[in-house]
Amino acid sequence: MKDLIDIRELSTSEINQLIEVAKEIIDNPLDFAERCKHKKLATLFYEPSTRTRLSFEAAMYDLGGQVIGFSEAGSSSAAKGESVADTAKTVECFADIIAMRHPKEGAPLVASQAVNIPVINAGDGGHHHPTQTLTDLLTIAREKGRLDNLTIGCCGDLKFGRTVHSLIAAMSRYANLKFVLISPDELRVPEHVRTEILEKDKIPYEEVHSLEEAIPKLDILYMTRVQKERFFNEADYIRLKDSYILSPEKLRQAKDDLSIMHPLPRVNEISTAIDSDPRAAYFRQVKNGKFIRMALILKLLEV
Repeated sequence: MKDLIDIRELSTSEINQLIEVAKEIIDNPLDFAERCKHKKLATLFYEPSTRTRLSFEAAMYDLGGQVIGFSEAGSSSAAKGESVADTAKTVECFADIIAMRHPKEGAPLVASQAVNIPVINAGDGGHHHPTQTLTDLLTIAREKGRLDNLTIGCCGDLKFGRTVHSLIAAMSRYANLKFVLISPDELRVPEHVRTEILEKDKIPYEEVHSLEEAIPKLDILYMTRVQKERFFNEADYIRLKDSYILSPEKLRQAKDDLSIMHPLPRVNEISTAIDSDPRAAYFRQVKNGKFIRMALILKLLEV
């Protein structure tokens, strides 16, 4: 495996191996502190990012490597019209591995085909975000101690949320899972996710409107925000948006060992009053992103 463009490129055994290496890094960070000494990561971020870019950079620094790159298209030659392929070929002269975020679907794939160093897709438009999915899997494994025998609730914007689609695709490999899909009709999971993943793999699922009704049965609650810009009718948005705000009152019905996850950034869909609840895993999830990206960098560089 040279690159990571799509989570589906990874076998189940490769995912499990990355999770185990990440756990080793967590337990013994000093053993990994110089694994990438004299190696350089180029972060080519054509659109804004906080968690993804900083976690890639922190990952490389914690492996003893160095980081070069840019954090917006305007500070690169893309502003002059340079192609993604030419930028990647130029960066290949200076770096050992590339992490690329781009607003256009397929841009990291184009970069990977142009160069001989590994390319990691750090998010391409509404397409893929494989390292977020790996972060989610590591978080579930650490929070629950397993990736099977779980009831997972996905709540909010399930139509446009690429993180939800990728999570369902990745988790579909594991045994005895059930999904509870909580959303307004306007933001249901797309038909292709239902037919090509859930139904094809015979994974039980139900679609519901009410977060309160769903929450007592969940082991994991994966929150996303209901986005105002997705609605044609503002009255519908106003009617629905408060239904999907997780409050301490709604959490009273949940299991004591529920894990609450969110890909972030959060707007108002999780009350800040929940941040101190031990079930709130979303900031632990952020930290896990660094560890799984460290494991991925090691794998792709064959260190």
